[in-house]
Amino acid sequence: MAGRVLELRVHGVSNTPPDQLLGLPPDPAGDPPRPRQVAGGAVTGFYRAPAGPDDPLVVEAYSWGQLTSGARTARDVERALWTLLLPFTLANVALHARPGIPPDPDQERWASRSGITAWLIRLFCLSLTGTVVLAVTGIGVDLIGWQCVDDDCLGRIPGPWEFLGHGWWSEGAHALAVGLLVPLGLLAVLALVSWRTYQYEAEMPADPGTSLFLRSPAAAPTDAAPPVAQPPEEPPPQPEPPPDPTNPLEDRTFWCGEGQLRRAAVLHLCTGAAVAAAVPLGTVLAMDPPRGVRAAVAWPTVVVCGAVLVIAVVGLSRPYLTRRAGATPLGPWSVAVAALAALGVTGTVVLLLLPDGPAGTPLAELRPPPGCAHDPGAPGCLADRSLPGYDWIIAWTGTGQLLLLIAIGAVARSGRRALVPPLAAGLLLVVGAVWVGGWLPLAPRAPEPLAMWMLAVPAVAVAAVGLALPRTRAADGVQPLEPHTDLAWGSRGPAVIAGSGWVLCVSNCAGLLYWVTDRLNNGATPSGRSTVIPPIPVMWAGLAFAVALFALAVTLARAALLFLGLRRSAYAELVPPGNNLSPHDLRRCRDVSAFRALHRLIGEHAIRLVGCYAVAATALVSVGCAAALSRTRPHPVDAAEGAAVVKVVTDVGDSMLGWLPVLVAAIGALVYRNDTVRRTVGVIWDVGTFWPRAAHPLAPPSYAERAVPELQTRIAGLLALTEHDPRRMDGIILSGHSQGTVICAAVILQLPARWRRRIWFFSYGCQLTRLYGRVFPAYFGPDRLPALAGALTMPNGWTGWTNFWRDTDPLGWAVNAGERDLAVRDPEALHPSGGEVADPPIRSHSGYPDAPEFQHERAQVARLLRRGVPSPRQRVG
Repeated sequence: MAGRVLELRVHGVSNTPPDQLLGLPPDPAGDPPRPRQVAGGAVTGFYRAPAGPDDPLVVEAYSWGQLTSGARTARDVERALWTLLLPFTLANVALHARPGIPPDPDQERWASRSGITAWLIRLFCLSLTGTVVLAVTGIGVDLIGWQCVDDDCLGRIPGPWEFLGHGWWSEGAHALAVGLLVPLGLLAVLALVSWRTYQYEAEMPADPGTSLFLRSPAAAPTDAAPPVAQPPEEPPPQPEPPPDPTNPLEDRTFWCGEGQLRRAAVLHLCTGAAVAAAVPLGTVLAMDPPRGVRAAVAWPTVVVCGAVLVIAVVGLSRPYLTRRAGATPLGPWSVAVAALAALGVTGTVVLLLLPDGPAGTPLAELRPPPGCAHDPGAPGCLADRSLPGYDWIIAWTGTGQLLLLIAIGAVARSGRRALVPPLAAGLLLVVGAVWVGGWLPLAPRAPEPLAMWMLAVPAVAVAAVGLALPRTRAADGVQPLEPHTDLAWGSRGPAVIAGSGWVLCVSNCAGLLYWVTDRLNNGATPSGRSTVIPPIPVMWAGLAFAVALFALAVTLARAALLFLGLRRSAYAELVPPGNNLSPHDLRRCRDVSAFRALHRLIGEHAIRLVGCYAVAATALVSVGCAAALSRTRPHPVDAAEGAAVVKVVTDVGDSMLGWLPVLVAAIGALVYRNDTVRRTVGVIWDVGTFWPRAAHPLAPPSYAERAVPELQTRIAGLLALTEHDPRRMDGIILSGHSQGTVICAAVILQLPARWRRRIWFFSYGCQLTRLYGRVFPAYFGPDRLPALAGALTMPNGWTGWTNFWRDTDPLGWAVNAGERDLAVRDPEALHPSGGEVADPPIRSHSGYPDAPEFQHERAQVARLLRRGVPSPRQRVG
C-alpha cells in the first residue's frame, strides 16, 4: 500500500479563507468552492479539498483567523472593544521580550536578571490597571461626584443623577460614595470579560497515544462460556523521557495557565478597587482629618487598602502567581486579598456617608458653589475647584511609571547592577518632595524658587544612566547569525514595548477625561473658563500628544527618505547602465524595485526607526511628568500672544485625545472587516495576542492558547493511527505562512520526538529572524532558534525544515538557523511569456504555494516522508 503524506497549511494574519488557502479555483457557475471540513468546529477548523482516497499527497488547511478576525458577526463588536485593551496587551508582550529567559521555567530565580525584569514588568502591568481605574475614578468621583453640583451639569449625564445636587446627597462627601460606582462598575465589567475568556487557557491538548485513540474493551456477558486462553497482549509502549528543554516554548504548561490567570486577575481587580477607594479616602484624610467615629472607620480602612497593595507587590514575585501550572485553584491568598479589598471599599463608602467632623475645614467649603452655570461670574465659580489631591496622584503615578519603565529596560540590558540608578532617582524624588514640603528634619529649608517639578528631569536623567550601562554577557547572547539580527533596541525591548502600551494607555485615559469634561461643560473648552475643570495633567497630555504627533511625522518622513534611497539602489541593480530595455520593462523594474526597497526598509531599518522615536518619546514624557508635577496650566486661562498659540495646540491635542478611544475602536472594527487594514494594522494585534497572558490577566485572550493545542492534537492524532486506518498519514508537511510559521514553530517544540521524526516544516513569509528573533530572543534568538532546527533533525542527519523567501516580501527573509533556505523568484518574468498576455504578478507576501520552487520542493519532501513506496529498482510482486 502506497503511503500518504499530508500538507497541513496554517495561514497568517490576513485570515485567508480555507478555499484560498487550499488553492481551489471557483466552479464554472462562479460560486466560491466549498472545501470539506474534516475536523474542528465553527470557529477553528480543518478543511480539505475534494480528493480521492488514494491520492499520495493530501492538502489540508487549518483556519484559526476567526479567533481574532471574526466573521462579521455580533462578536466583532466585542472584539473591537478588546482593541481598547491594547495597552494591556503590549505590557503583557513585554514579559516575553526579556532576554535570558531560561529554557526551563523552574530554573528562573527571582534574583536573576530575567526574574527581576519579570517582577518589574508585572508591577508595571499592575500600575496600568491602576491608571485606568484612576481615570475612571476621576470621572465618577471628581467630575461627577465633586465638581458637578448644578442640575444643568448633572442633567447632561445619562441617568437620574440630579439627586446628587440636592439635600443630604449634596452635603460633605456623600456624593463621592455614589461616584465610586463608576470605577467599581468598570472593574465588574473587566472581571466578567476576563472570566469569559478563560476558555482559551482551559484548552488542553490531548495525548493521542493513550486514551484518545484506545478503545474500551467490551464487557463479557455473565452467561457466556469461559473465554479461550489468548496470548498475552503486548504492554503499551512506555513514554519516552522528556529531554532537557532548550527553549521555553517546550514547557508543557506554556499554553495552559488558567489557574495563574484567575489568581492574577483577582489581584489586579482587588488592587484596582483599593486604588479607586484611595482617591476619595485620601482627600478626606488630607482635607478633613477624622476624629471619633470617623477616625475609627478611616484608619482601619487605610490599613486594609495598604495591605492589599503590599500583598500585590509581594505576590507578583512569588511562583504561586508567576508559574503556569494548568487549572490550579485560587488558594487562600486570593481569597484573603479579595476579602481585604471588599473591606476597604466598604470602609471607604461608610466614611464618605458619615457627616463631616470638627477636625478641619468642612469639605463642602472646598467644592464648587452651585449656580455657576447661570452666573459664571459669581465668586469662586471659575476657580479651580477640582478634587483636592487628584492632580497630585496622577502626576506622581505617571512619574513612578516612567522610572519603572527605565528600570525594566536597564535591568533587561545590564542585569541587577542597572537597578542602582533608577533606585537612586526614585530616592532623590522622594527626599526632594519631603525637603521642598518642609518635612525633612535637621535640614535647612529648600530655596524659595525650588519646586518639585524642577527635580523631575534631573531624576529621570539619573535613572537613564542605567540604560547606558554596557550589556551583560548573557544579554549579548551568541554572535548574530547575519547582519540585522542583533537584539532589538540594545536589549531594551521590554521597556520599549511596555512603554508603547503605557503611552497609549495614558492617551486613552486623558482623552476620556477630557471628553467627559467637555460634555459636562456643554461643549465649552475645558482649558478655558469653564465650570468643570479636567485634571491639569490632562491639559499637559494634550500638548504632549500634539508634539508627539509632530515627532511621529518626522520619523515617517525619515522612513520615506530611506525608502526612496533603497528604491533607487534596487532600481540601479535591475537596470544597468547602457541597457536596452523597453519602456514596459523599465516600468516593471520600477515596480519590482519598490517592493525590494520595502523588503529592506522593514528588515533593516524598521526596528532602528522605532528606537529613535522611543528616545524622542522618552524625552517628551520626562518633560511632561515635570510639567504635571508643577500643578500649573500649560497656558493662562485668558491666553494672549504666544500663550494663545500654546492654548490652540493644547486644545487641538486634547480634542484629538478625546476621540482617540473611538478611533482605536473603529480601527479595531475595520481590522476584523477590512482585509487591507487587517494586513497592516492587524499585524500588531496578532503579534501581541499570540503570547499567553502571563503578565497582565485583563488583556485580550491569546488565540495561540487554542491554535497550538488544536494543531498539536491534530498532528499527533493522525500520526498515531494504526497501519490499516484509511485516515493514517505516514508523514506531515507542516506548512506555515507569515504568522503561521510562528504558530507552527510553537507546535513543533511541543510535540514529542517520536512525532517530530515524521514531520517536515515549510516556512514562508517568515519573520522568525528579523522580527521575532530580535524582539523575542529567549524564544527565537540566535541561540534558541537552532533548537527548532535540531528538533527537526532526522536520525540520518537531514533537517526537516525548508524556508522559502523572496526579496520582494517585506516580512519574509532567510532564517539561516540550520534549515534549508530556498529563494523564490518574484516576479517570474518582467513580461508575459508562454502565450500569456498579462504581466506575471508580483506576489510579494502571498502565493508561495503556487511558486515552482515550492511545488518542486514539496514533491521531493513528500517522497522522503512517504512509506511503503518501493524503489524503482526493486521488483514488485
